[in-house]
Amino acid sequence: MSENDRIIKNINATMSMENMALLKKDKERLRECLEGKVSYQDAIDKLIKQYTHKQVN
Repeated sequence: MSENDRIIKNINATMSMENMALLKKDKERLRECLEGKVSYQDAIDKLIKQYTHKQVN
């Protein structure tokens, strides 16, 4: 098992204890960050943008 696989497995185990197991896309996002393909900040910004709704006046 690679170091990245171990990290993702540990994160998933911790999240599962809170009934928040990682989805496949979450694991893929983590792997991209760990491999340096995407910065952590860019991943966070994308999630914030995805889940933030603009108010309609």
